[in-house]
Amino acid sequence: MLKFRLVLATTLLPLLFFAQSRSKSFTVKFISDPIQVDGVLDESVWEIAESAHDFQQYFPSDSTLAAQQTDIKMLYNATTLFIGIKLNTEGDNYVIPSLERDYRAGGNDNISLLFDTFNDGTNAFLFGMNPYGVRREALISNGGSGPSGFTTSWDVKWQGETRLYDGYYVCELAIPLTSFKFKQGETKWRFNSYRFDMQTNETSTWMEIPQNQLIYSLAFMGDMVFEKPLGKSRTPMAIIPYVNGIVGKDYENDNDLSALNFGGDAKVSIGNGMNLDITVNPDFSNVEVDNFVTNLTRFEISLPERRQFFIDNSDLFGSFGSEEDANPFFSRRIGIAENLEEETIENGIIGGLRLSGKLNENLRLGFLTIQTEKDEANHIASNNNTVLALQQRMFSRSNLSFIFVNRQTFDDYDFLEESDRYNRVLGLDYNLASADNTWTGKFFYHKSFAHEIGSQDAAGGINLNYNSRYLNVGLNGNFIGEDFRSDLGFIRRQDVVVAKPFVEVNFWPKKGRLNFHGFTFNPNMEWKPTLDYQNTDYFIFSGWQAQFKTQEELSARLFNRFTFLTEPFDPTGTDGGVELPADQGYYYTSYEVEFQSDRRKVFSYALEPGYGDFFNGTRFSFEGDMSLRLQPKVFLILGLNYDSIKLPDPYESADIWLVSPRINITFNKSIFWSTLIQYSNQRDNLGFNSRLQWRFAPLSDLFLVYNDNYFVNSFMPRSRSINLKLTYWLNI
Repeated sequence: MLKFRLVLATTLLPLLFFAQSRSKSFTVKFISDPIQVDGVLDESVWEIAESAHDFQQYFPSDSTLAAQQTDIKMLYNATTLFIGIKLNTEGDNYVIPSLERDYRAGGNDNISLLFDTFNDGTNAFLFGMNPYGVRREALISNGGSGPSGFTTSWDVKWQGETRLYDGYYVCELAIPLTSFKFKQGETKWRFNSYRFDMQTNETSTWMEIPQNQLIYSLAFMGDMVFEKPLGKSRTPMAIIPYVNGIVGKDYENDNDLSALNFGGDAKVSIGNGMNLDITVNPDFSNVEVDNFVTNLTRFEISLPERRQFFIDNSDLFGSFGSEEDANPFFSRRIGIAENLEEETIENGIIGGLRLSGKLNENLRLGFLTIQTEKDEANHIASNNNTVLALQQRMFSRSNLSFIFVNRQTFDDYDFLEESDRYNRVLGLDYNLASADNTWTGKFFYHKSFAHEIGSQDAAGGINLNYNSRYLNVGLNGNFIGEDFRSDLGFIRRQDVVVAKPFVEVNFWPKKGRLNFHGFTFNPNMEWKPTLDYQNTDYFIFSGWQAQFKTQEELSARLFNRFTFLTEPFDPTGTDGGVELPADQGYYYTSYEVEFQSDRRKVFSYALEPGYGDFFNGTRFSFEGDMSLRLQPKVFLILGLNYDSIKLPDPYESADIWLVSPRINITFNKSIFWSTLIQYSNQRDNLGFNSRLQWRFAPLSDLFLVYNDNYFVNSFMPRSRSINLKLTYWLNI
């Protein structure tokens, strides 16, 4: 019994240590003297500023102070938050892959600052800089629980300069208080900062964070206390007009694509916590094309939202339900439709508005309405698309959320079925996040409405996770009724009950080359209610993963699968190919390994080969990428996906290739040139996207974009266009 108690104490003490990390705070003093943002902290007021210091190491260890310390000082006046940062280094061999704004933080030298201005542990603003003065900003939502809650598409005006010295560099920032949202009279924000130092292979944070938690988790933050209460935020109205001229042709359908479009957005601040966004005749054509994806499944794949209008407070609308299986609102549904040949085409948007933000300390509101154009030639109705969301904070970091989604046409069209005139969804979600992020989860129930919809019109789920340093356990599952429908959502499949438990055990060696390694077991089971709950799919994932102290990563995975086809299916996607028959089950097992090299190196790569059974045949797959950094001007990337599928006669076999080289050239911090080539024989497309961007003023850009697409086999042109697009951000 004594031995058992000693083992238990040894196991629990580290958990208690991290769960009860000591709090930190510093005072932000009010000043009236001006500060010049030049990377030189020579104004006398910096001497009176308190600082956030004593950074804690996060990698390769999380139990010691950082070897290279960081000191952050803050001051403010009635309009601006000033930040001066001194970052110690062991040399000047910085890793800077690019001079383009909104860089990715991992694998290069930089620092990020997180501000939780409503002290709710749910949302935060992020500002970051690297040693060359390149800036980035982001919005963090859902408590910083994962990549889907980290949005770098958000842009705002602020100043930042750096200066390099012997043994350290200095970042100086001036962020207008209007760039934040906060409660009038507030005296405290929650704050944290994380830093990557590539020369000493160290990642550090101001508030200590255990390595089993994400480095941008909002559960681990200290306090920045303002010397005087913050006043009313007087954000100017921003007008963002655009002009877009395009010359192009759709050779496949013999259509002229040439057009001249103009429109714009307006951003209006309502009080200290709300934003009103208005858009008129928006141009939602992406100057940066979507990445191609090889799809060997029977289901649709979701792609991320890139359009600026939908970005601010996007978590208010898009985080309901199950992101993978049943999300009732997926903003990329707006602005696209199917033509008479069931091909996806752009559906013009007349205009819309969005009101979002904080109503008070605990309640957030989101309201979005968009009107799309009619296209009677393709039997596409004009629709109003409206979403209402409310989020009430509960306990320390949890919330109860309500959503109403409505897609409706108000006109009569001869081609429109009565069942397609409207679709509505009502939903309620409870999002759980404990104070120290040990317990996280979601519970949701949604119901859909449409003309003569069936009785199986609901979807719901449970997701409960326990996270600790050594053991992670999850109990996850959901159901989606056969008649559940969300025209503005992402519904991967219907008529299904899903169970997805998992267990993960991690080890943190004190000696040797490994930083951590661990084992994962994750069975996924699916049943079909209309087939008397027949088990139609299972997917059992078993894996081992490891991270080295030199930042390499290695993993090995085993997949045991069963698929019962309810409809004929050709895994190769061959046009006119012989499909595997329905009402038949397939058992198949496969293996996969993956290695990721040290991203700090000038040349880095990732390799992921796999082999095994695939339905009634075999599949060899290889996925990889290589990158070469000629810093800070040139960054070369080559992505490769290859699948060799061999099925017995008379079924199809295929070699599926996806090759995507990318060249990024940053001439300076204002002019960027990016070229992406994508070859996909599954899509029968060879595409070229070359984009020249000149940021001639803050958040104001001139784009010259060349797009060219060809059929793979014949190399005949499919479409070709040249865009010249101008956007200008004007504060009034």
